[in-house]
Amino acid sequence: GNCIGRGQFGTVYRALNMSTGQMVAVKRIRLEGLKEDEVTQLMEEVDLMKSLSHPSIVKYEGMARDNDTLNIVLEYAESGSLGQTLRAFGNLNERLVAGYVVKILEGLHYLHKCQVVHCDLKAANILTTKTGNVKLSDFGVSLNLKAVQREMNNVAGTPNWMAPEVIELKGASTKSDIWSLGCTVIELLTGRPPYGDITNSMTVMFRIVEDDMPPLPENCSVALQDFLQQCFNKDPKLRPDAETLCEHPWLTSSWDALKVYACCFLAW
Repeated sequence: GNCIGRGQFGTVYRALNMSTGQMVAVKRIRLEGLKEDEVTQLMEEVDLMKSLSHPSIVKYEGMARDNDTLNIVLEYAESGSLGQTLRAFGNLNERLVAGYVVKILEGLHYLHKCQVVHCDLKAANILTTKTGNVKLSDFGVSLNLKAVQREMNNVAGTPNWMAPEVIELKGASTKSDIWSLGCTVIELLTGRPPYGDITNSMTVMFRIVEDDMPPLPENCSVALQDFLQQCFNKDPKLRPDAETLCEHPWLTSSWDALKVYACCFLAW
């Protein structure tokens, strides 16, 4: 099939299941040249994906492995990632972003209940379907809190979306994903994550740790400012969890407005 994305270890193709006619995504990874611990990390990703089942998480469909290639078969999301949506249509408005965030939080709540930290939440790793549903994807650097053999400070991620405690090697937790969610909201509204104008990643990490909080977008509503301030609490223990954030006025007011709009549209 045709290439629909590239990641840290491999390329993702759209493919057709010849026995069912189902369209799927195949993550094709060349094992040649990979270190043993990298292959172990890939197999951990597969095991993690097998164990997850939720409408807001990309579904695992199967796996095939030969000597030099690992093929991970996943649910196909027709509309690509929110990163691709941004590139195609430009910055999104608050109401649309709030609609996406509710669904992202549902996925995060499920992951966190399963004691899984995503560790790399950003627009490029959030897939969308043609009906507007979102699917969290790319669990390559996720941390399974149940797998205690992995060091808590052995975490990765992308600098601009990283929580300060992750940069300071204090270890990731479910609250680190909440910080990254705040960064993703800014990315969806402005086209860039916080500190997106700084090219040096060391400078970005220094600013994340030293600043009181990342700069908030101009012209954002009071409710959104409060939502982001809660996501960007420097103390992870004081950051709300995914379930609590779902009830935030920024989301509930946008959701109510969306329902009113839908009723008017249906009445019309």
